[in-house]
Amino acid sequence: MPNDFVLEVKDLKTSFFVDGVELKAVDGASFQVRRGRVVAIVGESGCGKSVSAYSILRLVKPPGRIVGGRILIHPHSDSTIDITALSEDSDKLYALRGGTVGMIFQEPMTALSPVHTVGNQLAEAIRLHRRQSTQAIDREAATLLGKVGIAAPEQALKKYPHELSGGMRQRVVIAIALANSPELVIADEPTTALDVTLQAQILGLLKSLKREHNLSVLLITHDLGVVAQTADDIVLMYLGRVVEAGPLREVLRNPQHPYTRGLLDSIPSRSERGKPLPSIEGNVPSLKEIPPGCPFHPRCRYAVPGRCDQGLPPPTLALNAEHTVACLRMGEL
Repeated sequence: MPNDFVLEVKDLKTSFFVDGVELKAVDGASFQVRRGRVVAIVGESGCGKSVSAYSILRLVKPPGRIVGGRILIHPHSDSTIDITALSEDSDKLYALRGGTVGMIFQEPMTALSPVHTVGNQLAEAIRLHRRQSTQAIDREAATLLGKVGIAAPEQALKKYPHELSGGMRQRVVIAIALANSPELVIADEPTTALDVTLQAQILGLLKSLKREHNLSVLLITHDLGVVAQTADDIVLMYLGRVVEAGPLREVLRNPQHPYTRGLLDSIPSRSERGKPLPSIEGNVPSLKEIPPGCPFHPRCRYAVPGRCDQGLPPPTLALNAEHTVACLRMGEL
């Protein structure tokens, strides 16, 4: 019987070693992705979202490396794979990348090669995982472009990335991620470089593809508007740690961590038109200057001196079976 989860990340720790100093980009993060669901990892820049995503496929380059934890993939057709236990040149790791797990990178112009046609890049993604004739691969590549909403796909295959619009380039990146029918797709800020109209189109495309192929999606974003439109579950990260996680609707209705409340309060509201937009004071500190105690306490309006600013970061506690929070004042606010 297949596992309920396609992905389990347990106590992940990924650090960068610079000038003899360990910078803890991800510091004990744990989360899961259920089959057929969209999980959004949310947080400000510098909170460890993208590093967590890249760690899943072992794409973090030196001086960064995974120093602890486990990353478990549960494919339908195979036994559980512990990605952290695989060697860098493992055939199984290469089979996972672009096979069981697809990746939609943040900026399509850097994700795509400028000197190869769209057709060449799509064909390569297919050829690396399956043995098919050139004609069969070309037909499948055209079919993939049609599925992601590109008109005249046969003509698009012959073009170079710079000949396409930003929205079309992002659709090509999505097509490459879907080329080998993955069970999990990791989408790293897939709408950041697009205008509002194109964002809506790409989000609509992701939702329809998820329904059509029963995809599980790990969505990395800082935009709660995107989360509200697409996600089933939400994971909020701050300074490399998960501070709150649970079903989206429950977390939005009953946010328990001050960081979650601060992010929600900063969303523009029609009812508050004309009033100053609330914001979280201060900035995310440098990884060289992580404060003691709760990492969020210097910016938290609920922090208690002598309690929140001392010792180790607060443990993760269960509000219920699915909703977890890492705050010493959970239930008091």
